[in-house]
Parts: sequence; C-alpha cells; structure tokens
Amino acid sequence: MKHSPSRWAKSIALLAAVSVLASCGLPRVGPNKREIFSGSVQQEGDAFIVAVNDRVTRTTAVVPALGFSEAFKNAETLGSDTIRPGDTLGLTVWENVDDGLLAGEATNSTILEEVQVDGAGFIFVPYAGRIKAAGNTPERVRQIITSKLEDQTPDPQVQVRRVAGDGSTVSLIGSVGGQGVYAIERPTRTLSTMLARAGGITIQPEIAQIKVLRGNKTETIWFQDLYKHPEFDIALRGGDRILVEEDTRAFTALGATGAQARVPFESQTLSAVEAIAQVGGLLSTSADPTGVFVFRNEPAEIANQVLGRTDLIGAQRLVYVLDLTQPNGMFMARDFVIRDQDTLYVTEAPFTQWNKTIAALTGTLGAVTTVTTAATAVSGG
Repeated sequence: MKHSPSRWAKSIALLAAVSVLASCGLPRVGPNKREIFSGSVQQEGDAFIVAVNDRVTRTTAVVPALGFSEAFKNAETLGSDTIRPGDTLGLTVWENVDDGLLAGEATNSTILEEVQVDGAGFIFVPYAGRIKAAGNTPERVRQIITSKLEDQTPDPQVQVRRVAGDGSTVSLIGSVGGQGVYAIERPTRTLSTMLARAGGITIQPEIAQIKVLRGNKTETIWFQDLYKHPEFDIALRGGDRILVEEDTRAFTALGATGAQARVPFESQTLSAVEAIAQVGGLLSTSADPTGVFVFRNEPAEIANQVLGRTDLIGAQRLVYVLDLTQPNGMFMARDFVIRDQDTLYVTEAPFTQWNKTIAALTGTLGAVTTVTTAATAVSGG
C-alpha cells in the first residue's frame, strides 16, 4: 500500500514537533521559576527560597557603615605655626655684650639661617643644647632658648621663625583635580579645604568615597557625608594620605531585563526597583513580573533572622522572590535593598516559551509543507 506525499509530510512534521517538545531545547534566557524552586532546601537543594515581605526588607536593609572614628573626629586643628619634625627654622640671637657667646667681636648678633627639626622633633642650639621644637610654636621655642642662654650671657634677645619644611604635608591621590603633595597651611588645615586646594573631586559625588590613611589606620567616608555631617571635616595631620575613589560595589543583572551586565551602584543605597530601572526595566514582551529573583550569599547572622533560626553557621545561599503583581509588590521592591555582588534575575513569562514553541513548530511545518509541495510537483500529483 502506497502512502501519498502529503501523508508522509504530515508524519514527518508530527515527529519533528514531538522531538522539539520532548527535548526542551528551545532558546531561553535562563532557568524558569519551577527550576529555581527545585533548588530549594525544601526540595533537597542548597538554597533557601524567601518571599520578600516587610520583615525581610527590614532585616536585610544593610548598607556599608562608613565614617570616621572618634579619634579622627576629636583631633584638634593644628595651629598654622606649629612646628613639626622635618621643618626648618631660622634663628637669630642678639647679645648685649661686645664679645658674646655666639657673636663675633665685630657684631653682637648671630644668625643661624637653617636649623632643621630632626625626626624626633629636636633642634640643637650652641650653648642652649638640644631643645624640643616639634609641637611647639616659634614663640615657645624662643622662650626656651632665651631661658637657656640667659644664665650664660646677659639679656639675650632671640628670634625664631619657621622657614619651610616637609613635616606638615599631606598627599592626595585618586579622583581629584590635582594629585600631589600639599602643605598644611592656615587655609587648608581640614579635610574639605585640602580637597578644595587640590581642585575638588572629578567623579560623581553620589559614588565618591574619601579614604584617609593615618599611620597604620585607614578610615573611609562618603564624600556627600563630608558636608552633611560637619564632624567628618576632620583636622589633618602631617603625613596623612588622602585617596578619593569610586564606590566599587556592583550587582549583576540577568534574564528578561533591558540589559544583562555587571552594573555599578549609582548611589549609596540601591533598591530592587532602582536596580531594575538602572538596567532598562523589565522586557514587556517576555518578562514575568511574578518572577523577580535576587540571589545572594547572606551572612549567618542575617540569614538566621530572615529564616527565624539560630543554628545556621557561615554564609548561606538565599534566593529572595519579589512578585511585582501583588498589591504591595512594588512597595516591597522599592524597600528591598540590593547589596554588593547580588545577582538580579528576571524569569521569562510562560507565554514567551509557548510563543517560542509555536514559532518552532510553525517554522518546521512550513519547511515540511515546502518539501511536500516540491515532491508533489515532481511526481505530477
């Protein structure tokens, strides 16, 4: 018994359709909701699936705590004439005798043009000995030298002036108008004025961080907080290193969103709604607003609070689920805080996969129809 070409073509088409549906090989952006939920602890997976609500948003609303310690904030502003190790002083001594200790026979004054303050903060003056200069003003050093010399020469007159030195400088690097080494002077004794001296910052203020390295301590603040909180405008110290850099936090966006990329933060805090908007929103033709997921490795202390447990140890894999179609779904997404290294994933709507299946079947059957038509023409049918 012979089969007609049309029946043969229909059989081939049916087999192709069954093959496509069975293989689940249709292209897609990632796992669907069912596959994500299958990886939960409840189904012998290793991730905790958590529906976002008001309690979850409050518990997970953790943002970087930046700010200066009390030691930095309480440091007194240095006087513009305070002597520091490395400074150079100019000394002049007048003696009320013709043949004094320091002056020659033809003059009654001695000028010591350059006396450098050593690393320990001392200077040496002939007949006065080793004198502590660092931390004192020129006037105080003058008084000390005078008291040392007056026992050896009558009514000595001493003048001390601060000439120059590298003991009161700070270095500025990073995203500032002019990187370099700057002296701490009367107008630039605080952090904000020194940044202004260096030409200000060259990056967006919302993502700028200021790091101050002092000795073996490193502390960081947000640039905007420097002006919101006057106590952060700390007094500078010689040797301070100031680094201005961008916020390095970022999240990854995948799935049915306007862009799939690693996205840097554009503000100090970032909500799920803002993160979605930052990547171009949900794709209206394919996104499932009930399947917005945030994948995160959560510290044990937060994971225990979220899950109402006390036995978890170490970082835990948590998958937060946002359903934007719920009555308060948009509010939940607006309040849920995105954190560094989060992965934001939006699933495709079931209708999208159905469309792909129909398109695949339609394309296959169309090809079969073409073959059938050609076969019929050749056979003369």
